[in-house]
Formats: sequence, C-alpha cells, structure tokens
Amino acid sequence: MSFTFEPGRTRVVFGRGTASSVRAEVERLGAHRVLLIARHGGDEVAAALGPLLAARFTGAAMHTPVEVTERALTSLREHGADCVVSVGGGSSTGLSKALSVRAGVPQVVLPTTYAGSEVTPVLGETAEGLKKTRRDATIQPDTVIYDVDLTLDLPLGVTVTSAFNALAHAIAARGNENPLVDAIATKAIEGVLHALSGDPVSVEARTELLSSAWLAGTCLASVPMGLHHKLAHVLGGSFGMPHAATHTALLSYTAPADLAKLIHDTATRFGSATSLRALGMAESDLSRAAEIAEHPDALRVLTNAWRDASSG
Repeated sequence: MSFTFEPGRTRVVFGRGTASSVRAEVERLGAHRVLLIARHGGDEVAAALGPLLAARFTGAAMHTPVEVTERALTSLREHGADCVVSVGGGSSTGLSKALSVRAGVPQVVLPTTYAGSEVTPVLGETAEGLKKTRRDATIQPDTVIYDVDLTLDLPLGVTVTSAFNALAHAIAARGNENPLVDAIATKAIEGVLHALSGDPVSVEARTELLSSAWLAGTCLASVPMGLHHKLAHVLGGSFGMPHAATHTALLSYTAPADLAKLIHDTATRFGSATSLRALGMAESDLSRAAEIAEHPDALRVLTNAWRDASSG
C-alpha cells in the first residue's frame, strides 16, 4: 500500500434550507459584492444575498465554453464583484470555477444536481471543439452549500442521469490504495444505487443522492481521470453530447463487472438512454472520438456503448 493524500479545502454546509446561509458564507470569505451565476431559479439565493448582490449572469453553458467565460468575466469586472456565487448544475459550477481562477476571487457553490464537481480541483473547458481538463488547488470552491430543498423540483429524468454522473465519479475511485478514498467511494456507490432502487424523487432519496454526490466528488478529487471520464469529456466537448446522459450511456461499458448489469438495468427501468446511438451520436463519429481520447480501449468501449451491447 502506497499513497499520498491531501484533503480538499472546501467548506461544506449540508441540510435543508441551508441556502439561507449564503450571505453569511460570503461575508465569512471577506467579500462584499457578488456575481451570481444562475441559469434557472436562483431567486431565493439572490434574495438571501440582499445588498451583496452586484449582478447576475444567466448564460452558463455545458462544457464551460471559454467564450462564455469571457463574457461573464467582463460582467464580473464591470460590476466590481469580489466573489462568485453559483446556483445550478455542472454548467454553473464550471463557470464559477473558471471565473474564480481567472479573477482570483473566492466562490460559493450551491448545486442543484448531483454533478459532484463542486468539491473537486478540476476544471474542464471547451475551446475550438476540444475540451481540456486541468487540476489545480486554486480551482476548488471555497464553500459548497448543499440544500436538499434546491433539488426537490429536479425532473425525474435529470435526477437519474445526474445520479449516474455521481456514480461514475465514485466508481472511478473504488479500489484506490488509499483506504479512506476507497471507503468513501464504496459508500457513495451504495448510496446512489440505494436511492435509485426506490422512489428517487422522495425527500429521503434526494438527501441520500445529494450526500452521495458529495462523497463521490470528494473521492474523485483524489484520483486521476480514467477512460470513462476521458470519453465523457471528448463526447461532450467535441461532439456536443449532454454530460450527465452521456455518463449514463457509457457507464455500463466502463464499470466493473459486478456493477455493469445493475447499472444497465437501473437505467433501463427509468427509461434513460443506454446507448450513444439513442443520444443521437453518429456511428461514423466513433473513430474520431476514439482518436481524440488517445486510449487503446476507447474504440471498443465506444462501439459497445453505441450498439448498446449490454441489452442482449
């Protein structure tokens, strides 16, 4: 056994109704003027920020296109913001990270999905059709506020695919030589699958999914990016595939054998796409995607995922 472990610096506030603490968290960071990133909703958080709210940006996009970041950065500077607060899924979180690391301002993230990226020092950005990922401690958010109430109106379909996104993060870390990372990953996998085994829109399931996403993101921060995430980033950045749904379609073909069938059966039960073909990817694009991924198993996995080879 041999490992190096550096705990993340993110402060976590978890519960129901915790969004009301956002002003206190911003003030704790010594900030006074907030740029709020919120594509949908965010009114509750805007009200809680009160006089600290300097401006609001609603243009966050999947896979964090650099041109969107530049527009948001202009807004941040024009309004003299010294902190970023984001409300939403991975798109909002990605933009928050990109702004924070460019402007050198703190960030507070309020996730409304189960992306998990909010507790990682990882940022994936898309430019000229390619998504590039970098890892740096300065990218990691200062505070993450998990409010279960913010997830209660998440549609069932998005709930399921987002949960599979978190599951992919945990699977990537299971079996790690660091016993703490392995234990966290195992707990996250159990939590996601348990929540999806019943009614995933109940408050109890939402709570379990949100806490499991936190765990999954926490352990993902400690492991390198494997084939699954390489493919997901390539398909998103270069082919415009939806992030969470792509994780779901790929996961049966990248997961360990003891989980693959259960994952496929669970996705099928909820009517989630279990193939890249169902998500609209052209078979003719598989070779190009494999080439970009630069992994010897990429084409085989992509082909199986396109054909839905697990269905039979």
